[in-house]
Amino acid sequence: MISVFLCGIGFTIIAPVTPFLVAPYVRDSSQQAFVISALTAVYAACVFLAAPVLGAFSDQVGRRPILILCLFGGGLGYLLFGIGGALWVFFLSRVIEGITGGSISTLYAYFSDSTAPDQRTKYFGWMSAVAGAGTALGPVIGGGLAHFDYAVPMFVGALVSIVNGVYAWLCLPESLPKSSRRKASLKAINPIRQFRYIFTDTGIRRIVFTAFLLWLPAGGLQAVFSQFTIDSFAWSPMLIGLMFSLIGIQDILAQSFLMPWLLKQMSESAILRWGIIGEVSGYCLICLSGFFAAPILFVFGLLLYGMGDAIFAPAYNGSLSKLVDQKDQGKVLGSSQGMQSLARVIGPLLAGQLYVWFAPVAPAVLGIIFGGGALFFFWKSQA
Repeated sequence: MISVFLCGIGFTIIAPVTPFLVAPYVRDSSQQAFVISALTAVYAACVFLAAPVLGAFSDQVGRRPILILCLFGGGLGYLLFGIGGALWVFFLSRVIEGITGGSISTLYAYFSDSTAPDQRTKYFGWMSAVAGAGTALGPVIGGGLAHFDYAVPMFVGALVSIVNGVYAWLCLPESLPKSSRRKASLKAINPIRQFRYIFTDTGIRRIVFTAFLLWLPAGGLQAVFSQFTIDSFAWSPMLIGLMFSLIGIQDILAQSFLMPWLLKQMSESAILRWGIIGEVSGYCLICLSGFFAAPILFVFGLLLYGMGDAIFAPAYNGSLSKLVDQKDQGKVLGSSQGMQSLARVIGPLLAGQLYVWFAPVAPAVLGIIFGGGALFFFWKSQA
């Protein structure tokens, strides 16, 4: 649990300051949003390619060495980003962070190894809550530390990851006994192989495609979030950090209180529909905030989008899991996760380029278009 909490802090402590660190190395300020979104896409691509490899090797050599490698690798990535000096250093740091970005998934596997099947849902819930608390706290810490220097949150993030790695090295026992390990195969480490399971059934294809239309602009929004607030409202790192934290707190509250209530009031299909409507409505307010330079509209838009996303995600996973047999759950949910990772590669690149070509509100317009398409496609698939 301590490792999970520190991972959450380390992952988000750098979020408010990335545009400020990159700015001195971008000749044309209009290209800055694309550079930042490209850094996000590179990270997502490396996670996508490395996740099945890390998972397969953790099955072969155990969870502990992979987890320690991920934590020290993340620390090195943060350290390089803080040192900077050239754009290629920033991209190298994101590659290292992406390749070793499987620490949370390895921790999930560690919890699975260490708990009885009937206790796992409870422990996974605690794990999500602890990770969410760290994720919500990280941006506030990062924004506050930026007062001293923009690179300080990166160095603190590196320290958090390295201390976490040392803690795991000294205190964390191996959870996977040698008798349960299996040799990694080429099939297991092929990331493209993940996708084949989503094309086996019409219902699966429809719901995954609906979600993919939402994931694309979501990845773009997350990539340009900080840059948008700087260009549109001249926000400081502290304000950006507070907004990130507010979203994290909202997500925790929505998962803990709103979703259980909604499941008693309406079907999963209705929750999916309202989730999409919430996201599209949020994009509309974000778009208007850019046109009228009104940060209050941005705040309400982001909260509305976040609420829609918070109720869509669990309803989507629940609906998808009901479309397949028990023995195929892992394959199909893994394929879905692969599609989400792919969207987080394409979305930031698309949003960043639109940001440069047109205006800062362009990624929000993209969200309205794709979200409207998702709503229409979902309505047609339910008819």
